[in-house]
Amino acid sequence: MTSSDWIGTVGVFLILVAYFCSTFGWMSSQSKIFFALNTIGAAMTCFASYLIRYWPFCVLEGTWAIVSLIGWIKAKE
Repeated sequence: MTSSDWIGTVGVFLILVAYFCSTFGWMSSQSKIFFALNTIGAAMTCFASYLIRYWPFCVLEGTWAIVSLIGWIKAKE
């Protein structure tokens, strides 16, 4: 696997951990850890998409990272 593959895989894993834990009630979707996992995961997948020049996914994940960062800043827990 290339470095962009590894970066993207870890990023997607972080997003999926947050989603899985939230869905099964193991983590609040309003918690700081939820937003942190989403922000870091989305930023990593955005960067991996940038490295392979796949712009649509870069826009999607960049937006996801920004929105998650705002949620992280606003999170009270």
